[in-house]
Amino acid sequence: MRSAARLSATIRLTVLLVVSSIALGGASFAEVMRVTIDEAIQPVTAEYVGRALQTASANHDQAVLITINTPGGLVDSTRKIIEHIIASPVPVIIYVTPGGSRAASAGFFILESSDVAAMAPGTNTGAAHPVALGGKVDDTMKQKMENDAAALMRSVVSKRGRNIELAESAVRESKSFTEQEALDKKLIEYIAPTEQGLFHQLKGKTFKRFGGASATLDIANQTVVDYRMTLKQRILSYLMDPNVAFILLAIGALSLYAEFNHPGAVIPGTVGVVFILLASFALNLLPVRFAAIAMIIGAFALFAAEAKFASHGVLTAGGIALLAMGGLFLVDAPIPEMRVHLLTALAVSIPFGLITAFLMSIAVRARRNKVVTGEQGLIGEMGVAQSSLSPAGKVFVHGELWDAIAASPIAAGDPIVVRQVEGLTLRVDAASSTNLAAI
Repeated sequence: MRSAARLSATIRLTVLLVVSSIALGGASFAEVMRVTIDEAIQPVTAEYVGRALQTASANHDQAVLITINTPGGLVDSTRKIIEHIIASPVPVIIYVTPGGSRAASAGFFILESSDVAAMAPGTNTGAAHPVALGGKVDDTMKQKMENDAAALMRSVVSKRGRNIELAESAVRESKSFTEQEALDKKLIEYIAPTEQGLFHQLKGKTFKRFGGASATLDIANQTVVDYRMTLKQRILSYLMDPNVAFILLAIGALSLYAEFNHPGAVIPGTVGVVFILLASFALNLLPVRFAAIAMIIGAFALFAAEAKFASHGVLTAGGIALLAMGGLFLVDAPIPEMRVHLLTALAVSIPFGLITAFLMSIAVRARRNKVVTGEQGLIGEMGVAQSSLSPAGKVFVHGELWDAIAASPIAAGDPIVVRQVEGLTLRVDAASSTNLAAI
């Protein structure tokens, strides 16, 4: 009886522990996901944020914390990020951190689209006036772009209950704000030196979700888990740097040139194809000026012409100038951080131009040089008659003994010059005094 009772108690205790663990696992261990944006806003950033919010929703996380430090970025990518934030069932907290960081231009739009906007001490935001791609635009197009961006800002800010007029002034007048100014003028809700400090401030506070409903968060001392980019996203993010794309393009072109001049080397050709494809993929995702591509092609044409025509370096200088300008104008981005830097353009174009012109000149000179091997290499060579030629006999040329036929008799020991090669027989003439002086 006692054994049966003990067994029954053990079973009940086991069932109770299993049920308790299931209940706890399903309800109490939701986490806070941290997403880090520390770059210009571009297509890979939008994909990264979108997948992070989808994962947070699938995991039923309590909140998503996006820490941001960005100079701005592309409008299309910014709009996609805003769409992801608005559609997220999980509350999104945007936190400009660490001190000295900024959420400028596109970053300001993202900050204002969040459920909770916060900044660390020593940060700033704003300066969200749209910048036209492709250089100068007419006043009508400029006004259209400005009005479109201002309407987006009003739509986002009004749903969050923030200062619509001041937020719009950041778009129309490029105004910027410190963290304290943003807080005082109701562009953000909190200033916090640390994430946990922000979480403690949020405890029990109500905020407005995009649909109009109110919500609260209690995430103080909650586990924060980083959501990192996938390997593909990290590689793409690196390639999306215009400086990297330009360098890859230049190295790929130089490698292909080396392969064309040394057929069968394989390695240069493989490197060239891979690098050019990688550069093309990255540039396909960036706003590229086709005129800059034409300038780069023109630079290659000038380098090739330098090897053919004696311009004393004028064509090479022109090619270097075109390549540098093509690099500078290659990516038509709204912020300097997303364009090819002057130092990068010069560091690539000058060595590339000099190396290419040097290699091309060597190749051309090699083609023009006299052939020194095979039958053609024997013509014009000097030798000595080993026997009298009247007209046939033996001659010694290039360290070898040949059958030879002379047009006129030549005595043994006299110098000869090769005029023609017919199979294994040489046609020779007696060497003149001019030939002897050249020996």
